Amino acid sequence: MKAYADTGFLCSLYAPDAHTVRAVGRMKAQDLPLPIVWLHDIEFRNALRLRVFRREITQRERESSLNALLADVADGVLVHRAPPLQDILKEAERLSAVHSENLGTRTLDILHVAAALVLGCSMVLTFDRRQRALASAAGLRAPEI
Repeated sequence: MKAYADTGFLCSLYAPDAHTVRAVGRMKAQDLPLPIVWLHDIEFRNALRLRVFRREITQRERESSLNALLADVADGVLVHRAPPLQDILKEAERLSAVHSENLGTRTLDILHVAAALVLGCSMVLTFDRRQRALASAAGLRAPEI
């Protein structure tokens, strides 16, 4: 596994939005599987619920998006990984101490980059400009998608 997709990328992939076409295009060219961790599980579900709250999608569309992601887990497109939480938190604190004052990174962005590093990934897939900057500063490839 070389690439790590943040939750925003996965949301665009499974719940249509302004980035979906680019996410789908990237996945067609992407080496698989992509890892997912506990952070994806809670953040993805909550993001879908927020989209329902904002009336961007219906409850039926929320369920369809979640089922599509779960189907890709079952098919091996996405693979659950459980790196030690302490390792992720230690790396997140290091990234924050070194980069947050200069890059303005948010906690969830830091946690995703930390998870990618702990998992030994070499690339982060994200639509978030600051997260891309952090990933690059941490030595990961972070292509603009």
